[in-house]
Amino acid sequence: MPGLRAGCYYRYAWQSHKPGFLLTDSIQADHPAPQIIPRSEHNISRADISRHALKVLYRLKDAGYQAFLVGGSVRDLLLGRHPKDFDVATDAHPEDVRALFGNSRLIGRRFRLAHVRFGSEIIEVATFRGLGTEEVASEHREVSAETGRLIRDNVYGSIEEDVWRRDFTANALYYNIADFSIWDFTGGVADIQARRLRIIGDPETRFREDPVRMLRAARFAAKLGFELDPASARIIPQLASLIDGVPPARLFDEFMKLFQSGHALQSYRQLRQYGLFEHLFPTTAAWLGPGTDARGRFLEAALASTDARVAADRPVTPMFLLGVFLWGPVADRAAAQAAQGMSDFQALAVAAADLTREQTERIAVPRRFSIPMREMLQLQIRFDKTRGARALAFLESKRFRAAYDLLLLRAAAGNADAGLAQWWTTLQGLSPEEQRRELGLGRAGPAGRRRRGRGGRRGHGADAVEGDRQPA
Repeated sequence: MPGLRAGCYYRYAWQSHKPGFLLTDSIQADHPAPQIIPRSEHNISRADISRHALKVLYRLKDAGYQAFLVGGSVRDLLLGRHPKDFDVATDAHPEDVRALFGNSRLIGRRFRLAHVRFGSEIIEVATFRGLGTEEVASEHREVSAETGRLIRDNVYGSIEEDVWRRDFTANALYYNIADFSIWDFTGGVADIQARRLRIIGDPETRFREDPVRMLRAARFAAKLGFELDPASARIIPQLASLIDGVPPARLFDEFMKLFQSGHALQSYRQLRQYGLFEHLFPTTAAWLGPGTDARGRFLEAALASTDARVAADRPVTPMFLLGVFLWGPVADRAAAQAAQGMSDFQALAVAAADLTREQTERIAVPRRFSIPMREMLQLQIRFDKTRGARALAFLESKRFRAAYDLLLLRAAAGNADAGLAQWWTTLQGLSPEEQRRELGLGRAGPAGRRRRGRGGRRGHGADAVEGDRQPA
Protein backbone atom coordinates (compact mmCIF):
# COMPACT_ATOMS: atom_id res chain seq x y z
CA MET A 1 0.00 0.00 0.00
CA PRO A 2 1.45 3.40 -0.95
CA GLY A 3 3.61 5.05 1.71
CA LEU A 4 2.52 2.87 4.65
CA ARG A 5 4.91 0.63 6.56
CA ALA A 6 3.75 -2.62 8.08
CA GLY A 7 4.17 -2.99 11.82
CA CYS A 8 4.51 0.73 12.45
CA TYR A 9 1.91 1.06 15.20
CA TYR A 10 2.23 2.84 18.52
CA ARG A 11 0.00 2.27 21.54
CA TYR A 12 -1.77 5.30 22.87
CA ALA A 13 -3.74 5.42 26.14
CA TRP A 14 -6.57 7.72 25.06
CA GLN A 15 -7.96 10.44 27.27
CA SER A 16 -10.65 12.94 26.24
CA HIS A 17 -9.65 16.53 25.63
CA LYS A 18 -12.46 17.60 27.95
CA PRO A 19 -11.25 18.22 31.54
CA GLY A 20 -12.22 15.61 34.08
CA PHE A 21 -13.39 13.02 31.54
CA LEU A 22 -11.80 9.58 31.40
CA LEU A 23 -12.90 6.38 29.77
CA THR A 24 -14.83 4.06 32.06
CA ASP A 25 -13.05 0.95 33.25
CA SER A 26 -15.58 -1.25 31.47
CA ILE A 27 -14.97 0.32 28.06
CA GLN A 28 -11.22 0.28 28.58
CA ALA A 29 -11.45 -3.42 29.40
CA ASP A 30 -13.76 -4.32 26.54
CA HIS A 31 -12.17 -2.18 23.84
CA PRO A 32 -8.39 -1.78 23.59
CA ALA A 33 -6.70 1.54 22.97
CA PRO A 34 -6.19 2.41 19.32
CA GLN A 35 -3.04 1.72 17.38
CA ILE A 36 -1.72 5.16 16.44
CA ILE A 37 0.05 5.61 13.11
CA PRO A 38 1.93 8.93 13.20
CA ARG A 39 2.13 11.22 10.17
CA SER A 40 5.67 10.05 9.39
CA GLU A 41 4.43 6.49 8.93
CA HIS A 42 1.54 6.90 6.48
CA ASN A 43 0.94 8.51 3.10
CA ILE A 44 -2.10 10.73 3.74
CA SER A 45 -1.43 14.38 2.98
CA ARG A 46 -3.69 17.35 3.63
CA ALA A 47 -3.04 18.33 0.01
CA ASP A 48 -5.22 15.36 -1.00
CA ILE A 49 -8.08 16.28 1.33
CA SER A 50 -10.91 18.59 0.28
CA ARG A 51 -10.25 22.13 1.50
CA HIS A 52 -13.86 22.28 2.66
CA ALA A 53 -13.40 19.13 4.74
CA LEU A 54 -10.27 20.68 6.24
CA LYS A 55 -12.23 23.84 7.06
CA VAL A 56 -14.82 21.77 8.95
CA LEU A 57 -12.16 19.76 10.78
CA TYR A 58 -10.21 22.82 11.88
CA ARG A 59 -13.26 24.78 12.99
CA LEU A 60 -14.43 21.88 15.17
CA LYS A 61 -10.92 21.50 16.62
CA ASP A 62 -10.58 25.21 17.32
CA ALA A 63 -13.96 25.15 19.11
CA GLY A 64 -12.63 22.53 21.53
CA TYR A 65 -14.10 19.41 19.93
CA GLN A 66 -12.43 16.30 18.62
CA ALA A 67 -12.46 16.16 14.81
CA PHE A 68 -11.54 13.19 12.63
CA LEU A 69 -11.76 12.42 8.95
CA VAL A 70 -13.34 8.99 8.93
CA GLY A 71 -14.52 6.10 6.81
CA GLY A 72 -14.08 5.53 3.10
CA SER A 73 -12.08 8.69 2.50
CA VAL A 74 -9.31 7.52 4.87
CA ARG A 75 -9.39 4.07 3.28
CA ASP A 76 -9.17 5.48 -0.25
CA LEU A 77 -6.38 7.90 0.62
CA LEU A 78 -4.34 5.02 2.07
CA LEU A 79 -4.93 3.11 -1.17
CA GLY A 80 -3.75 6.07 -3.25
CA ARG A 81 -7.26 6.73 -4.59
CA HIS A 82 -9.11 10.04 -4.85
CA PRO A 83 -12.13 9.97 -2.50
CA LYS A 84 -15.45 11.17 -3.83
CA ASP A 85 -16.77 12.18 -0.40
CA PHE A 86 -15.18 13.32 2.85
CA ASP A 87 -16.98 12.50 6.11
CA VAL A 88 -16.17 13.87 9.55
CA ALA A 89 -16.72 12.31 13.00
CA THR A 90 -16.71 14.39 16.17
CA ASP A 91 -17.80 14.47 19.81
CA ALA A 92 -19.82 17.62 19.05
CA HIS A 93 -23.57 16.95 19.01
CA PRO A 94 -25.56 17.81 15.88
CA GLU A 95 -26.92 20.96 17.48
CA ASP A 96 -23.35 22.05 18.30
CA VAL A 97 -22.34 21.55 14.68
CA ARG A 98 -25.37 23.51 13.52
CA ALA A 99 -24.35 26.39 15.79
CA LEU A 100 -20.80 26.42 14.40
CA PHE A 101 -21.78 26.32 10.72
CA GLY A 102 -24.42 28.63 9.35
CA ASN A 103 -24.26 26.71 6.06
CA SER A 104 -25.35 23.44 7.70
CA ARG A 105 -28.62 21.62 8.26
CA LEU A 106 -29.58 18.61 10.38
CA ILE A 107 -30.95 15.51 8.66
CA GLY A 108 -31.88 11.94 9.46
CA ARG A 109 -34.38 10.07 11.60
CA ARG A 110 -32.54 6.78 12.05
CA PHE A 111 -29.38 8.63 13.03
CA ARG A 112 -29.18 12.40 13.37
CA LEU A 113 -26.27 14.15 11.63
CA ALA A 114 -25.30 17.45 10.03
CA HIS A 115 -24.65 18.33 6.38
CA VAL A 116 -22.34 21.31 5.89
CA ARG A 117 -22.73 22.66 2.36
CA PHE A 118 -20.04 24.45 0.36
CA GLY A 119 -21.56 25.06 -3.06
CA SER A 120 -22.01 21.64 -4.66
CA GLU A 121 -19.90 19.85 -2.03
CA ILE A 122 -21.46 18.51 1.17
CA ILE A 123 -19.34 17.52 4.16
CA GLU A 124 -21.24 15.07 6.37
CA VAL A 125 -20.56 15.48 10.09
CA ALA A 126 -21.65 12.70 12.45
CA THR A 127 -21.48 12.62 16.23
CA PHE A 128 -19.68 9.64 17.76
CA ARG A 129 -22.25 6.90 18.26
CA GLY A 130 -22.54 5.10 21.60
CA LEU A 131 -23.02 1.45 22.44
CA GLY A 132 -25.85 2.35 24.83
CA THR A 133 -27.42 0.54 27.76
CA GLU A 134 -30.80 -1.09 28.21
CA GLU A 135 -32.15 2.16 29.70
CA VAL A 136 -30.77 4.33 26.91
CA ALA A 137 -31.84 1.86 24.26
CA SER A 138 -35.48 2.05 25.31
CA GLU A 139 -35.57 5.81 24.74
CA HIS A 140 -33.19 6.49 21.85
CA ARG A 141 -32.69 3.18 20.06
CA GLU A 142 -35.35 1.06 18.40
CA VAL A 143 -34.72 -2.48 17.16
CA SER A 144 -37.21 -4.63 15.25
CA ALA A 145 -38.16 -7.60 17.45
CA GLU A 146 -38.98 -9.63 14.34
CA THR A 147 -35.86 -9.14 12.21
CA GLY A 148 -33.28 -7.58 14.54
CA ARG A 149 -33.02 -4.55 12.21
CA LEU A 150 -31.95 -1.27 13.79
CA ILE A 151 -34.76 1.22 13.12
CA ARG A 152 -33.70 4.25 15.18
CA ASP A 153 -30.32 4.93 16.77
CA ASN A 154 -29.56 8.33 18.31
CA VAL A 155 -27.29 7.21 21.14
CA TYR A 156 -24.14 9.35 21.30
CA GLY A 157 -20.86 8.25 22.84
CA SER A 158 -17.06 8.34 22.55
CA ILE A 159 -14.74 7.47 19.71
CA GLU A 160 -14.01 4.14 21.43
CA GLU A 161 -17.70 3.28 21.23
CA ASP A 162 -18.22 4.77 17.79
CA VAL A 163 -15.68 2.52 16.11
CA TRP A 164 -17.60 -0.61 17.10
CA ARG A 165 -20.74 0.75 15.48
CA ARG A 166 -19.10 0.98 12.05
CA ASP A 167 -19.51 -1.76 9.50
CA PHE A 168 -16.17 -2.88 8.06
CA THR A 169 -12.67 -2.61 9.49
CA ALA A 170 -11.41 -0.88 6.34
CA ASN A 171 -14.03 1.85 6.92
CA ALA A 172 -13.26 2.26 10.64
CA LEU A 173 -10.08 4.33 10.42
CA TYR A 174 -9.84 7.85 11.87
CA TYR A 175 -7.52 10.62 10.63
CA ASN A 176 -6.91 13.02 13.51
CA ILE A 177 -6.63 16.65 12.40
CA ALA A 178 -4.91 17.52 15.71
CA ASP A 179 -1.65 15.73 14.83
CA PHE A 180 -2.37 14.11 11.40
CA SER A 181 -2.15 10.58 12.82
CA ILE A 182 -4.39 7.62 11.96
CA TRP A 183 -6.24 5.81 14.75
CA ASP A 184 -6.90 2.10 14.09
CA PHE A 185 -8.97 0.17 16.65
CA THR A 186 -9.93 -2.91 14.59
CA GLY A 187 -6.94 -3.88 12.44
CA GLY A 188 -8.35 -2.02 9.46
CA VAL A 189 -4.93 -1.06 8.11
CA ALA A 190 -3.81 -4.69 8.10
CA ASP A 191 -7.02 -5.68 6.32
CA ILE A 192 -6.46 -2.99 3.68
CA GLN A 193 -2.94 -4.27 3.17
CA ALA A 194 -4.31 -7.82 2.78
CA ARG A 195 -7.14 -6.54 0.52
CA ARG A 196 -9.62 -8.17 2.87
CA LEU A 197 -13.16 -6.95 3.63
CA ARG A 198 -14.04 -7.90 7.21
CA ILE A 199 -17.11 -6.82 9.15
CA ILE A 200 -16.69 -5.59 12.71
CA GLY A 201 -18.31 -7.94 15.21
CA ASP A 202 -20.50 -10.98 14.60
CA PRO A 203 -21.55 -11.01 10.92
CA GLU A 204 -25.04 -12.40 11.51
CA THR A 205 -25.84 -9.84 14.22
CA ARG A 206 -24.49 -6.93 12.19
CA PHE A 207 -26.32 -7.95 9.00
CA ARG A 208 -29.57 -8.41 10.92
CA GLU A 209 -29.18 -4.95 12.47
CA ASP A 210 -29.01 -3.47 8.97
CA PRO A 211 -29.47 -5.79 5.98
CA VAL A 212 -28.16 -3.08 3.63
CA ARG A 213 -24.72 -3.96 5.01
CA MET A 214 -24.88 -7.07 2.82
CA LEU A 215 -25.28 -4.87 -0.26
CA ARG A 216 -22.45 -2.67 0.98
CA ALA A 217 -20.27 -5.76 1.36
CA ALA A 218 -20.91 -6.67 -2.27
CA ARG A 219 -20.29 -3.08 -3.38
CA PHE A 220 -17.03 -2.60 -1.50
CA ALA A 221 -15.72 -5.97 -2.64
CA ALA A 222 -16.49 -4.95 -6.23
CA LYS A 223 -15.18 -1.40 -5.95
CA LEU A 224 -11.94 -2.21 -4.13
CA GLY A 225 -11.21 -5.66 -5.49
CA PHE A 226 -11.20 -6.98 -1.91
CA GLU A 227 -12.01 -10.53 -0.83
CA LEU A 228 -14.95 -10.90 1.55
CA ASP A 229 -13.93 -12.62 4.78
CA PRO A 230 -15.13 -16.26 5.04
CA ALA A 231 -17.49 -15.68 7.99
CA SER A 232 -19.46 -13.03 6.05
CA ALA A 233 -19.33 -14.98 2.79
CA ARG A 234 -20.98 -17.96 4.50
CA ILE A 235 -23.78 -16.08 6.23
CA ILE A 236 -24.89 -13.62 3.53
CA PRO A 237 -26.71 -16.18 1.34
CA GLN A 238 -28.61 -17.37 4.43
CA LEU A 239 -29.73 -13.84 5.35
CA ALA A 240 -30.24 -12.42 1.85
CA SER A 241 -34.04 -12.50 2.18
CA LEU A 242 -33.78 -9.74 4.83
CA ILE A 243 -33.26 -7.35 1.90
CA ASP A 244 -36.99 -7.75 1.20
CA GLY A 245 -37.76 -5.73 4.33
CA VAL A 246 -35.57 -2.74 3.44
CA PRO A 247 -37.53 0.39 2.44
CA PRO A 248 -37.69 0.69 -1.38
CA ALA A 249 -36.38 4.27 -1.33
CA ARG A 250 -33.22 3.13 0.46
CA LEU A 251 -32.73 0.36 -2.08
CA PHE A 252 -32.79 2.90 -4.89
CA ASP A 253 -29.93 4.75 -3.19
CA GLU A 254 -28.00 1.49 -2.99
CA PHE A 255 -28.78 0.71 -6.64
CA MET A 256 -27.20 4.01 -7.64
CA LYS A 257 -24.04 3.27 -5.65
CA LEU A 258 -23.81 -0.29 -6.96
CA PHE A 259 -24.41 0.39 -10.64
CA GLN A 260 -23.63 4.03 -11.41
CA SER A 261 -20.18 4.46 -9.85
CA GLY A 262 -17.90 2.65 -12.28
CA HIS A 263 -17.97 -0.90 -10.93
CA ALA A 264 -21.40 -2.08 -12.10
CA LEU A 265 -20.23 -5.35 -13.67
CA GLN A 266 -18.30 -6.51 -10.62
CA SER A 267 -21.16 -5.42 -8.33
CA TYR A 268 -23.59 -7.52 -10.36
CA ARG A 269 -21.31 -10.55 -10.13
CA GLN A 270 -20.96 -10.12 -6.37
CA LEU A 271 -24.73 -9.81 -5.95
CA ARG A 272 -25.29 -12.97 -7.99
CA GLN A 273 -22.59 -14.87 -6.12
CA TYR A 274 -24.14 -14.19 -2.71
CA GLY A 275 -27.81 -14.58 -3.65
CA LEU A 276 -28.65 -10.89 -3.29
CA PHE A 277 -29.56 -9.98 -6.86
CA GLU A 278 -32.88 -11.84 -6.81
CA HIS A 279 -34.01 -9.70 -3.88
CA LEU A 280 -33.41 -6.52 -5.89
CA PHE A 281 -34.64 -7.73 -9.31
CA PRO A 282 -36.75 -10.86 -8.72
CA THR A 283 -38.29 -11.07 -12.21
CA THR A 284 -34.90 -10.51 -13.86
CA ALA A 285 -33.29 -13.20 -11.71
CA ALA A 286 -36.05 -15.64 -12.67
CA TRP A 287 -35.55 -14.75 -16.35
CA LEU A 288 -31.78 -15.31 -16.08
CA GLY A 289 -32.05 -18.69 -14.40
CA PRO A 290 -29.01 -20.36 -12.84
CA GLY A 291 -26.74 -20.40 -15.90
CA THR A 292 -24.50 -17.83 -17.62
CA ASP A 293 -25.87 -18.12 -21.15
CA ALA A 294 -26.66 -15.41 -23.71
CA ARG A 295 -29.09 -13.76 -21.31
CA GLY A 296 -26.37 -13.23 -18.75
CA ARG A 297 -23.96 -12.00 -21.42
CA PHE A 298 -26.56 -9.45 -22.56
CA LEU A 299 -26.72 -7.95 -19.06
CA GLU A 300 -22.97 -8.08 -18.55
CA ALA A 301 -22.37 -6.27 -21.85
CA ALA A 302 -24.65 -3.43 -20.71
CA LEU A 303 -22.93 -3.25 -17.32
CA ALA A 304 -19.48 -3.19 -18.93
CA SER A 305 -20.66 -0.40 -21.24
CA THR A 306 -21.88 1.63 -18.25
CA ASP A 307 -18.53 1.19 -16.50
CA ALA A 308 -16.68 2.31 -19.61
CA ARG A 309 -18.82 5.44 -19.84
CA VAL A 310 -18.19 6.33 -16.19
CA ALA A 311 -14.45 5.76 -16.66
CA ALA A 312 -14.51 8.12 -19.66
CA ASP A 313 -16.48 10.72 -17.66
CA ARG A 314 -19.43 10.38 -20.02
CA PRO A 315 -23.03 10.76 -18.81
CA VAL A 316 -25.06 7.81 -17.58
CA THR A 317 -28.64 7.64 -16.33
CA PRO A 318 -30.18 4.94 -14.12
CA MET A 319 -33.21 4.68 -16.38
CA PHE A 320 -31.15 2.95 -19.08
CA LEU A 321 -29.65 0.23 -16.91
CA LEU A 322 -32.95 -0.34 -15.13
CA GLY A 323 -34.53 -0.82 -18.54
CA VAL A 324 -31.82 -3.30 -19.52
CA PHE A 325 -32.54 -5.35 -16.39
CA LEU A 326 -36.26 -5.44 -17.21
CA TRP A 327 -36.10 -5.99 -20.97
CA GLY A 328 -35.94 -9.80 -20.88
CA PRO A 329 -38.93 -10.27 -18.54
CA VAL A 330 -40.89 -7.61 -20.45
CA ALA A 331 -40.26 -9.31 -23.80
CA ASP A 332 -41.27 -12.73 -22.45
CA ARG A 333 -44.47 -11.41 -20.85
CA ALA A 334 -45.35 -9.47 -24.00
CA ALA A 335 -44.89 -12.62 -26.11
CA ALA A 336 -47.21 -14.55 -23.80
CA GLN A 337 -49.88 -11.84 -24.02
CA ALA A 338 -49.56 -11.61 -27.81
CA ALA A 339 -50.06 -15.37 -28.02
CA GLN A 340 -53.44 -14.85 -26.32
CA GLY A 341 -54.59 -12.45 -29.04
CA MET A 342 -53.28 -9.06 -27.95
CA SER A 343 -51.57 -6.98 -30.65
CA ASP A 344 -47.77 -6.90 -30.50
CA PHE A 345 -47.69 -3.18 -29.76
CA GLN A 346 -50.31 -3.37 -27.02
CA ALA A 347 -48.71 -6.48 -25.49
CA LEU A 348 -45.34 -4.75 -25.21
CA ALA A 349 -46.89 -1.59 -23.74
CA VAL A 350 -48.88 -3.53 -21.14
CA ALA A 351 -45.93 -5.75 -20.18
CA ALA A 352 -43.60 -2.77 -19.84
CA ALA A 353 -46.10 -0.90 -17.66
CA ASP A 354 -46.84 -3.90 -15.43
CA LEU A 355 -43.23 -4.89 -14.84
CA THR A 356 -42.15 -1.30 -14.26
CA ARG A 357 -44.82 -1.02 -11.57
CA GLU A 358 -43.77 -4.32 -9.97
CA GLN A 359 -40.11 -3.32 -9.96
CA THR A 360 -40.74 0.09 -8.45
CA GLU A 361 -42.49 -1.62 -5.54
CA ARG A 362 -39.16 -3.29 -4.78
CA ILE A 363 -36.82 -0.40 -5.67
CA ALA A 364 -38.49 3.01 -5.48
CA VAL A 365 -37.41 4.37 -8.86
CA PRO A 366 -38.42 8.05 -9.19
CA ARG A 367 -40.91 8.81 -11.95
CA ARG A 368 -38.37 10.94 -13.79
CA PHE A 369 -36.53 7.66 -14.46
CA SER A 370 -39.32 5.06 -14.50
CA ILE A 371 -41.46 6.81 -17.13
CA PRO A 372 -38.71 7.22 -19.78
CA MET A 373 -37.49 3.70 -18.94
CA ARG A 374 -40.93 2.26 -19.73
CA GLU A 375 -41.10 4.30 -22.94
CA MET A 376 -37.67 3.03 -23.99
CA LEU A 377 -38.90 -0.55 -23.62
CA GLN A 378 -42.15 0.11 -25.47
CA LEU A 379 -40.31 1.70 -28.39
CA GLN A 380 -38.37 -1.44 -29.27
CA ILE A 381 -41.17 -2.56 -31.58
CA ARG A 382 -40.89 0.69 -33.56
CA PHE A 383 -37.54 -0.38 -35.02
CA ASP A 384 -39.33 -2.95 -37.20
CA LYS A 385 -40.98 -0.09 -39.15
CA THR A 386 -38.37 1.13 -41.64
CA ARG A 387 -40.58 3.01 -44.11
CA GLY A 388 -42.72 6.12 -44.07
CA ALA A 389 -43.26 9.26 -42.03
CA ARG A 390 -43.69 7.38 -38.74
CA ALA A 391 -40.17 5.97 -39.05
CA LEU A 392 -38.82 9.50 -39.62
CA ALA A 393 -40.78 10.85 -36.65
CA PHE A 394 -39.38 8.03 -34.50
CA LEU A 395 -35.83 8.88 -35.61
CA GLU A 396 -36.36 12.46 -34.46
CA SER A 397 -38.15 11.64 -31.19
CA LYS A 398 -36.79 12.45 -27.72
CA ARG A 399 -36.47 8.80 -26.67
CA PHE A 400 -34.93 7.48 -29.86
CA ARG A 401 -31.32 7.41 -28.71
CA ALA A 402 -31.97 5.48 -25.51
CA ALA A 403 -34.13 2.96 -27.39
CA TYR A 404 -31.46 2.67 -30.12
CA ASP A 405 -28.72 1.94 -27.58
CA LEU A 406 -30.85 -0.85 -26.16
CA LEU A 407 -31.39 -2.21 -29.69
CA LEU A 408 -27.62 -2.38 -30.21
CA LEU A 409 -27.18 -4.38 -27.00
CA ARG A 410 -29.99 -6.72 -28.01
CA ALA A 411 -28.45 -7.23 -31.46
CA ALA A 412 -25.02 -7.96 -29.98
CA ALA A 413 -26.60 -10.60 -27.72
CA GLY A 414 -28.57 -12.19 -30.57
CA ASN A 415 -31.86 -10.87 -29.20
CA ALA A 416 -32.50 -8.59 -32.21
CA ASP A 417 -31.70 -8.61 -35.94
CA ALA A 418 -28.11 -7.38 -36.37
CA GLY A 419 -28.91 -6.24 -39.89
CA LEU A 420 -31.78 -4.12 -38.60
CA ALA A 421 -29.53 -2.50 -35.98
CA GLN A 422 -26.96 -1.72 -38.68
CA TRP A 423 -29.66 -0.21 -40.92
CA TRP A 424 -30.70 2.23 -38.18
CA THR A 425 -27.04 3.03 -37.50
CA THR A 426 -26.45 3.85 -41.16
CA LEU A 427 -29.65 5.89 -41.38
CA GLN A 428 -28.48 8.25 -38.62
CA GLY A 429 -25.38 9.15 -40.62
CA LEU A 430 -27.30 10.27 -43.69
CA SER A 431 -28.33 13.81 -44.53
CA PRO A 432 -32.02 14.72 -44.09
CA GLU A 433 -32.60 14.39 -47.85
CA GLU A 434 -30.94 10.96 -47.93
CA GLN A 435 -32.92 9.83 -44.90
CA ARG A 436 -36.20 10.72 -46.58
CA ARG A 437 -35.26 8.85 -49.74
CA GLU A 438 -34.22 5.79 -47.68
CA LEU A 439 -37.57 5.89 -45.88
CA GLY A 440 -39.51 6.19 -49.14
CA LEU A 441 -40.61 9.79 -48.56
CA GLY A 442 -40.71 12.77 -50.88
CA ARG A 443 -38.32 15.72 -50.97
CA ALA A 444 -37.99 17.59 -47.64
CA GLY A 445 -39.37 21.10 -47.26
CA PRO A 446 -37.29 23.98 -45.83
CA ALA A 447 -37.89 22.88 -42.21
CA GLY A 448 -36.97 19.29 -43.04
CA ARG A 449 -33.71 20.35 -44.70
CA ARG A 450 -32.65 22.04 -41.49
CA ARG A 451 -33.08 18.89 -39.41
CA ARG A 452 -30.03 16.73 -38.81
CA GLY A 453 -29.63 13.07 -37.94
CA ARG A 454 -29.03 11.97 -34.36
CA GLY A 455 -25.82 10.04 -34.90
CA GLY A 456 -23.77 12.61 -33.00
CA ARG A 457 -25.75 12.54 -29.74
CA ARG A 458 -24.10 11.35 -26.56
CA GLY A 459 -25.68 7.91 -26.46
CA HIS A 460 -26.51 5.45 -23.68
CA GLY A 461 -29.82 7.19 -23.09
CA ALA A 462 -28.11 10.47 -22.22
CA ASP A 463 -30.83 12.50 -23.92
CA ALA A 464 -33.62 10.59 -22.21
CA VAL A 465 -33.44 12.44 -18.90
CA GLU A 466 -31.88 15.83 -19.36
CA GLY A 467 -29.42 16.92 -16.69
CA ASP A 468 -29.23 13.56 -14.87
CA ARG A 469 -25.51 13.03 -15.04
CA GLN A 470 -24.13 10.72 -12.35
CA PRO A 471 -20.66 11.46 -10.96
CA ALA A 472 -17.86 8.96 -11.25
